[in-house]
Amino acid sequence: MTDRTGLKATLQQHLTDAMRAQDKVRAGTLRMVLTAVTNEEVAGKAHRELSDDEVLKVVAKEAKKRREAAEAYHGAGRAELAAQEEAELVVLEGYLPAQLSDEELLAMARDAVAEAGVEDLRGMGQVMKMLQPRVAGRAEGGRIAAAVRQALGA
Repeated sequence: MTDRTGLKATLQQHLTDAMRAQDKVRAGTLRMVLTAVTNEEVAGKAHRELSDDEVLKVVAKEAKKRREAAEAYHGAGRAELAAQEEAELVVLEGYLPAQLSDEELLAMARDAVAEAGVEDLRGMGQVMKMLQPRVAGRAEGGRIAAAVRQALGA
């Protein structure tokens, strides 16, 4: 057993537990996300260890892929494939911070708009830049952008 702590170590331990329990969906999902983490670590010029925040971003990106794939499969009438993606999404969501409700996100967007002193869509980028670190993994970029547009009255 290693003495490392952090999200990556937690994911590895949970993978081991899932394999022992013969939980195929959980084990497969964790194996896939750990592969994505490893790929991110070796991307670029030098191998590096990801911080917990960076690992969380990888998990969020994988969750987004599952959500979009499930929607696409539902649209194509492939319920069994959509169910598989949704099962993987449930596993991944267990590692993500609680998602903001639409009302909470809109309130944060309105605060950021007021703080930035922006009145129209030309200042949207400025508001997004201010809001994204505050949201930090609790909402996807598309939801954030929609809330900012709504806060700007567009």
